Amino acid sequence: ILSYGAKPDGKTDSTKALTAVWAKACASVKPVTILVPKGRFLLRSIVFDGAKCKRKSVTVRIQGTLVAPSDYRVIGGKNYWIFFQHLDGLSVYGGVLDAQGTSLWSCKKSGKSCPSGATSIGFQNSINVLVSGLTSLNSQMFHVVINGCRNVKLDGVKVSADGNSPNTDGIHVQSSSTVSILNSKISTGDDCVSIGPGTNGLWIENVACGPGHGISIGSLGKESVEAGVQNVTVKTATFTGTENGVRIKSWARPSNGFAKNIRFQHCVMNNVQNPIVIDQNYCPGNENCPNQVSGVKISDVTFLDIHGTSATEVGVKFDCSSKKPCTGIRIQDVKLTYRNKPAIADCSHAGGSEAGFQRPNSCL
Repeated sequence: ILSYGAKPDGKTDSTKALTAVWAKACASVKPVTILVPKGRFLLRSIVFDGAKCKRKSVTVRIQGTLVAPSDYRVIGGKNYWIFFQHLDGLSVYGGVLDAQGTSLWSCKKSGKSCPSGATSIGFQNSINVLVSGLTSLNSQMFHVVINGCRNVKLDGVKVSADGNSPNTDGIHVQSSSTVSILNSKISTGDDCVSIGPGTNGLWIENVACGPGHGISIGSLGKESVEAGVQNVTVKTATFTGTENGVRIKSWARPSNGFAKNIRFQHCVMNNVQNPIVIDQNYCPGNENCPNQVSGVKISDVTFLDIHGTSATEVGVKFDCSSKKPCTGIRIQDVKLTYRNKPAIADCSHAGGSEAGFQRPNSCL
């Protein structure tokens, strides 16, 4: 990108240079690599659209740091800071995305009128995507979004934002199939990973979460007609000081949404407020849902080998829908303690089986 006028000083706007580089890459019939060398490159909101490209595959190697403008208003009204779409065979290696979101968080906390903020990097309507070794710092809103994609692998991704930063989900997946999130460390102010409607075939392994709100399926059932979530595995995850551990949540209102064939296994909880949660009475601010029940059907969910400490006495909470009770919930080898005593379980409208579950009270 240097040969297209980008300067690694963190002050010169490199957006035009990157736009020109993309146009050149897009017109190439040969395999092409875009190189962002060492240094800090100032970048405004940019879209890399492969719809009209001769080749739909491209490699982006980031050795330096892409930095957003310090004035949050420049990109704050956009959906995305960096956005890739209509690609097949996109690889993004290394690098740091510094969205400088702290001033927008302060604005939001002050109660002033602020833009909602941009997601740092998004991938949409693409297949065969690899993101390896990327670091996202201080996003305005979400850090990484995968939407409408197939066959996506995120490996060695690092996400970092303050534990009090608002709406800074680490990795959000929706309307996508065959996605894996591996060997990643996520510290942020909202869900470490959030899993939205239409996700089918998500594998999360060797992920450290904290601070943050845990790994959450949902919120589901916001819409009355909604794609379900199925075939999700979370394996070998560590949660430290998080608000939740593993969670499924749905709005308390009618919907045809569902979550099925979900597996949480080999998880360690370190001082987690709500280690295991199914919440089907999600109704923030008690608006649009009071006195209603969730229509989302949750079935075939396994919690296997989950150990550690709860920061509250309730280690397992299943608050399922009275209209569509949870079925096929399996608990095996779950041992959670609160102040050196077994944490308790609090369950309603949940059915299934348990083995090796540390009493004092049975749940299913």
